[in-house]
Amino acid sequence: MSSPYSAIFAAPGAKGFSAAGFFGRLPLSMMGIGIVTMVSQLTGRYGLAGALSATLALAAAVCGPQISRLVDRLGQRRVLRPVTAVSLVSVAGLLVSAHERWPDWTLFLFSAGVGCVPSVGSMVRARWAAIYTGSPRELHTAYSAESVIDEVVFIVGPILSIGLSTAWFPESGPLLAACFLGAGVYWLTAQRATEPRPHPRTEHSGGSALKSPGLQVLVGVFVATGAIFGSVEVVTVAFAEEQGHKAASSLVLAVYALGSCLAGAVFGLLHLKGEPARRWVLGVCAMAVSMIPLQLVGNLPFLAVALFVAGLSIAPTMVTTMALVEQYVPRAQLTEGMSWTSTGLAVGVALGSSAAGWAVDAAGAAAGYAVPGAAGALAAAGAFLGYRRLRPASERVGVRIDDGDDTGEQCMA
Repeated sequence: MSSPYSAIFAAPGAKGFSAAGFFGRLPLSMMGIGIVTMVSQLTGRYGLAGALSATLALAAAVCGPQISRLVDRLGQRRVLRPVTAVSLVSVAGLLVSAHERWPDWTLFLFSAGVGCVPSVGSMVRARWAAIYTGSPRELHTAYSAESVIDEVVFIVGPILSIGLSTAWFPESGPLLAACFLGAGVYWLTAQRATEPRPHPRTEHSGGSALKSPGLQVLVGVFVATGAIFGSVEVVTVAFAEEQGHKAASSLVLAVYALGSCLAGAVFGLLHLKGEPARRWVLGVCAMAVSMIPLQLVGNLPFLAVALFVAGLSIAPTMVTTMALVEQYVPRAQLTEGMSWTSTGLAVGVALGSSAAGWAVDAAGAAAGYAVPGAAGALAAAGAFLGYRRLRPASERVGVRIDDGDDTGEQCMA
């Protein structure tokens, strides 16, 4: 591992909580696609499968910021373990109802319960922020490392989830995802030394972190970005099935994540000058343009190449987003602020996966790639329209942006 990464992981406890975060985040890439695979295997209904995945994502979008707000006030251990238990019980109910062919409404009910899950990635990033407060370069490298881990999760997760559900039994993918969630959250919350200090209610007098105009722009654009991710997953599974190689969809999606993983690893070694907001807009536009080749796919090898190229813009954009979040929210609401970006993604994934499922049912898998294409166009438009609200953020909240570093200085407002 290159020296900047070695340096950040030398901090006491860093390897432990980052490793726990890896296992706790695997369900992020396994559960939704696992539900799609499970339901499509059992019923052949991609519309229902996409709608259930959307329900899961929407529930996570509603619960995530509220859970993170409680974490900021009470601490990670006190909050994460009970809400994770609710999610695990709901997974058990979902698997039983799917296996026993219970009415569709029971599937939606349990899918909503599964969404009562913490944003593990935000919890890990909050620990990095607590360790490297006042050290923006190290924090940039740490966020880049976490983005690489995110992409490794999206390489490994779909392979495990789709592979198990197609080769073993349909419910095995979501079942393993639940096991990873329980183990990861328990391991993370057992590490008390690196847990960020809770901030009492009196320190949250400003209300929700979402009141920040800059954060509103990031979250709004991330809704469209999430629609890209959610629709690409659903359509890729359907496209691979049409090609007669449904299990290969996990490998194709892994290539998508691999592109982002490699880009994130390189990005973490750089300390670019210039305005982070401008770099963020360029990253969003690059994601939008990368959706164009998907409209021309005719076989799985071409699709894999197109998705690899599309993945190159993801991790750098995500790293820059986390740096911008720190500029727009105060320290006492940092976990909540990071969770709002995850919420934007979750809402987008819900909309994208649902729209993609119906598009596949109505017009076939190849036509379904129009959904991520449209989502990319919306994301680019939102980034352009919101750029002016990002630029003056430092003057509104009292943050000085250091042009020599990606992360700037911590908001003290």
